[in-house]
Amino acid sequence: MARIVAKFGGTSVGDIERIERVADKIKREVERGNEVAVVVSAMSGVTNQLVGYCEAVSPAFDEREYDTVVSSGEQVTSGLLALALHKRGIAARSWQGWQLPIYTSEAHGRARIERIETAEMEKGFKERGEVAVLAGFQGVSFAERIATLGRGGSDTTAVALAAALNADRCDIYTDVDGIYTTDPRVAPKAKRLSKVSYEEMLEMASTGAKVMQTRSVEMAFKRQVPVQVLSSFNEDIGSDMPGTLITKEEEIMEQYVVNGITFTRNDAKVTLQNVPDTPGIAADVFGPLTEANINVDMIVQNVSPDGKTTDMTFTVPRSDLNKTVDALKGAGLSDNTKTADNVSKVSVVGIGMVSHAGVAQTMFQTLADKGINIQVISTSEIKISVLIDEEYTELAVRALHTAYGLDAEDAA
Repeated sequence: MARIVAKFGGTSVGDIERIERVADKIKREVERGNEVAVVVSAMSGVTNQLVGYCEAVSPAFDEREYDTVVSSGEQVTSGLLALALHKRGIAARSWQGWQLPIYTSEAHGRARIERIETAEMEKGFKERGEVAVLAGFQGVSFAERIATLGRGGSDTTAVALAAALNADRCDIYTDVDGIYTTDPRVAPKAKRLSKVSYEEMLEMASTGAKVMQTRSVEMAFKRQVPVQVLSSFNEDIGSDMPGTLITKEEEIMEQYVVNGITFTRNDAKVTLQNVPDTPGIAADVFGPLTEANINVDMIVQNVSPDGKTTDMTFTVPRSDLNKTVDALKGAGLSDNTKTADNVSKVSVVGIGMVSHAGVAQTMFQTLADKGINIQVISTSEIKISVLIDEEYTELAVRALHTAYGLDAEDAA
């Protein structure tokens, strides 16, 4: 007997027919003798509708009440799936985040999981043979208010629950059949990876791969939870399906130098010119941004020849550009500021980069050959990111995908 946590996203439970298909998958897993906990998202489109209701009532809404409203979508799905399992003769019970409970921080709308109590759920496994159907994306703050985990939070719920239950694996069912070397819609020659390391997946998620939420990968890495990314539209289940296993580096037999090309189109560039080059100036610039809860990504500093002034360039989410300018203005730092919101970030990611030279040169030469100018460069041990003009995003991704030998041999 294995203990499995299976998560189904919004498109996987998008209507009653799809919920029925999910129930069939869970039934087959139970028939194998496995204990199963299911984490579900709201039906596709429902969360956006609920957010719209909140904004229509009050654009400056109370985040605690916002969480009360938007968390209801997952509650509906969990109840419907439990009913579908009952119809198939499977003992099942729906759980809400506050019932388990999943304790979270007080940061409503972006809460972090602090602790999960699983005693009652485990009693249901052992004493009643129940499938537990848990509403994802939500928990309860220590102030006893419903709190949500942010968009994509059901992935984090599933991985956290798998860790708390000491599950044998966590299956993430989505509308794609695994992790690809890049977005197949941009590069048709992209191929599915059978395995990817936690470190690579974390970098890929943080630099644009949308299959899994970054926080869920962080948690899987921290707690060493094996995660499979699978298609909910495949008739097979669990380990029988082709998909991608996110696991420890040492469990991957063959390491490629580069495993993925990712990109984002939601960045904006900010440049502060002629800033005095004095100790503490960086803290003076980025302190107000931290206070405004603005996430800064790529940072480059260039000192003038006389050593008296410096130019600082950094990126922020495009949606935070106006807030960034306001924060700098409030700190008296808005003079000689230039901004651009027509940029994108392209990254190459691979655990093999640690032991191979020339990865950066290949990237830079490939972009140069295509006439693509690099505006900002950021690196880590297993990632190189560049900022380029947004209009060249797809060209850059396809060219780099080919340059690093990632094209599928049988692709058209």
